[in-house]
Amino acid sequence: MKSLRILVPLAASLALAACAAQPQRSSSAGPAPIANTATGNTAPARTITVGIAAINDFHGQLEPPRQSVLVKDATGATGQIPAGGAAWLASAIDAVRGQYPLHMTVSAGDMISASQVASSLYLDEPSIGVMNRIGVDFNAVGNHEFDRGKDELLRMQNGGCAQFTTHKPCQLEPFTGATFRYLAASTIDQAGHTLFPATGIKTFGTGADAVTIGVIGLTTRTTPTLVSPAGIAGLTFEDEAKAINAAIPGLKAQHANAIVVLIHEGGKQDGPPDPQGCNGMSGAILDIIPRLDPGVDLIVSGHTHAAYICDFAARDPAHPLLLTSAGLYGEMVTDIALDFDATTHKLVARRAHNVIVQSDPYQSATRLVTQDSRFPVFAPRADIAAYVKKYVDASLAFAARPVGKLAGPALRGEPGKVATGGTLGNLIADSQLGATRKAGADLALMNPFGIRTTLVPDKDGVVRFGDIYRVQPFSNVLFTQTLTGAQVKAVLEQGLDDDGPWQALAPSANVRYTIDVTKPVGSRVTSLTIGGRPVVPAKAYRVTVNQFLALGGDTFTQLAGKPDQVQGQNDLDALRDWIAAVPVRTVPAEARVTITGL
Repeated sequence: MKSLRILVPLAASLALAACAAQPQRSSSAGPAPIANTATGNTAPARTITVGIAAINDFHGQLEPPRQSVLVKDATGATGQIPAGGAAWLASAIDAVRGQYPLHMTVSAGDMISASQVASSLYLDEPSIGVMNRIGVDFNAVGNHEFDRGKDELLRMQNGGCAQFTTHKPCQLEPFTGATFRYLAASTIDQAGHTLFPATGIKTFGTGADAVTIGVIGLTTRTTPTLVSPAGIAGLTFEDEAKAINAAIPGLKAQHANAIVVLIHEGGKQDGPPDPQGCNGMSGAILDIIPRLDPGVDLIVSGHTHAAYICDFAARDPAHPLLLTSAGLYGEMVTDIALDFDATTHKLVARRAHNVIVQSDPYQSATRLVTQDSRFPVFAPRADIAAYVKKYVDASLAFAARPVGKLAGPALRGEPGKVATGGTLGNLIADSQLGATRKAGADLALMNPFGIRTTLVPDKDGVVRFGDIYRVQPFSNVLFTQTLTGAQVKAVLEQGLDDDGPWQALAPSANVRYTIDVTKPVGSRVTSLTIGGRPVVPAKAYRVTVNQFLALGGDTFTQLAGKPDQVQGQNDLDALRDWIAAVPVRTVPAEARVTITGL
């Protein structure tokens, strides 16, 4: 496995570093950070502190994403804080790094793809440009990094204008690639090598005064179920714990004083999210941690789009590591401090908290989300704002084209134990059925996780192409294929098995089904009607889904490999045409899926 080494001069004296034993918190500091003393002994008189600014799941959100961070005050009252935007994120990261003479900046994957139109139209070149300007050191590959295929991902690292997609690269300027290093410890090519280096090293100072951080980066082993198989042909994705453990001896041989893992896999809290909390955690990351070498000190995670700070010192003394995640879309940045004994250079303490990247107010589907004076408001960094504006301005003509009118906002399903498509899922499924009737479609199904944001028309009801692009940024074509009634039910059941998070596929208007989550796997769909009649197990039905599902994505293997698949139009075009087909499209608000047993 290859590794990357970066050398950074140590501060002028250890006296300065010693002052960082309790690093001064900037005005961005929220609740008191979690502390973890690695040795359990009294902290040494002199310490060297290395600060880490960490993000994950940026997804090309160049402009504020018109989303909020949910917070709770001491009385239990909740509030929403407008957050995100590349220029605001840059200022927040600068504030975090400004506390530490010694620092590094890392990302846990999905930096690109599923992006805003101003980034996606230009193959996410501007998102890489933003992160270069911010000064990221390392980024783990995420599953979405593979959305446009392996060759295009390699271009993201190495630069150049070779064309691997339907979009033309280098439209506004030459693309020189990422100045940071992608890491891919678990992604193996046909020659048995990692696609990118497995590890990286950053050293502060030299000789006896050196403090060295070893970094391992990797993605979830479920990536093959989440992206198009054609784009990752020849690649395999190893077990995460196995790949991490295999990389540690090499870092120790390079005298790493601490091991940091950047992993595009994570967990979620149970109940209302607390950006500083670790309440009732569940998820795949909890299956990985017990199998890790105890040498891992910090895990920066992602993938689940959840925010949390988890101290495992009490939970699992064999793995007294710190687990963090900063949510998604650059709405938060995790402020992490690692303290080292200035004499032995052993890690003696670690602390972290999530800083909310509060930005400008915005109009949500239901109300104006205003700034909260209890939290700092970051000013957009001027150079990043100017760079983003260049790409936003270039995309305006494309994004501003009117599509049609909606009678009101179309909402995604509310977060819960079972993901649903909400009224927007209904609208999308109807549009896909309407677009494929000529292919004989009887019904359409849409995956909730493929719906990235709500669809909110302007005050006159006008929806623009940029609005629907944000909803479905993957540009999937539609496929119509034949399934028996028994297979249709089996497809719905796959969304409710124990292989991944539960999601109820959003059906077109002629479908109704009921879920009982207390039933065993394979029998949770308790009723299913198509066209007002109970489904007939042996009867053939023509079913429309997007390309991602048709390839078995999100573990819907029942949809993959059908011999009679008929390719239709792009999902964005289908939604555009559906909205435009009537003067004002009504948002279908009826409940098509009933969930019981929660």
